[in-house]
This record gives sequence, structure tokens and C-alpha cells, in this order.
Amino acid sequence: MTVGKACRAIRKLPAIAPIVLAAIVSFHAPSRAAQADLHWSQDPASHCSFVAPASLTTGPTFWIGACVDGKASGEGMLRRRDGDKAGAAFFGRMKDGTPEIGVVDLTDGYRAGNFSDGDIGGQADPDPQERIDAFRIAAEAARMVGAKYAAEKNAGSARHYEELAKTLEQQND
Repeated sequence: MTVGKACRAIRKLPAIAPIVLAAIVSFHAPSRAAQADLHWSQDPASHCSFVAPASLTTGPTFWIGACVDGKASGEGMLRRRDGDKAGAAFFGRMKDGTPEIGVVDLTDGYRAGNFSDGDIGGQADPDPQERIDAFRIAAEAARMVGAKYAAEKNAGSARHYEELAKTLEQQND
């Protein structure tokens, strides 16, 4: 098909086509109301803002990763602290302070998948590829956290997160 034929075909589309396209785009974009319903937290040390998955529960939560325009971004870890003890953690990818995909490491297992309805992996029948992607991204995030600790000369924590990255990768075997 030539460019001219394609342009003529597009002009012949019914007037409803732009409306349908706008509806599709708005259906897949998070609504402002849904964004407003999220509970925002802030890292006590860096003051980076984020939304923690509900399965982390409430409590002081720390972000290790990039902070762009004051919001957690990219791969990293959200770790809840229970006094002087480490609590549950999210390893994954954040965008504009909101989790996209990853794994919540709980004491009794993992929740893996995309962020939806305020939590990670809450879908009743998760897509197998989504689970694979979540564990792969979580392993990359754990490695990034380990590299941060290695750069700070904290060998014990660096080793811990490198081992955790291997454990996360094995979840897909």
C-alpha cells in the first residue's frame, strides 16, 4: 500500500474512530481518581515519596533506588522496618512513586505481579508471563541494592542481597 492510499483510507474512517481511540487510551491509563486514592509515604531519610504495596502493611518504610523529582523511580527496594528489625520488602520497578511490577517478600512467601488495586500480585488468576517478569525484575532490583551496599563497603548486606537475587531468580525454574 502506498502512502497516498493509506492517507485516503484514514480519511475515510468514520468520525467515531477518534472517539474509540480516546476511549481505549483512557481505559488503559490510570485515572486521577485512582491515583488520589493511593496512600503516599515518604522515606524518613531521603524524603523520597512513594506508594507502598498494601501487603507491606503500615510502618516506617525506606526506599533504596533512584528518586526523580522527589518520587521513587526505576528499580529498587521498599523495606518496611519494625523497630530495629527488617520487615517485609518490595523488590521491583517504580514509576513516579508508584510500583509497576515486582515481588513482595513476606515471611510466609511471595506476592508477584503487576501493581493493581493498591497491591502487588492481587489478581486471582495471574498471567504466567507476568509472574516470570516480576521475579526477573525483582532479582535485578535486589542486585542493584546489593551493589549499593557493596559500594558502601557493607559486605554482609551486599552478600545478603546477591543471595536474595539468586533466590528470586530460582522462583521461575
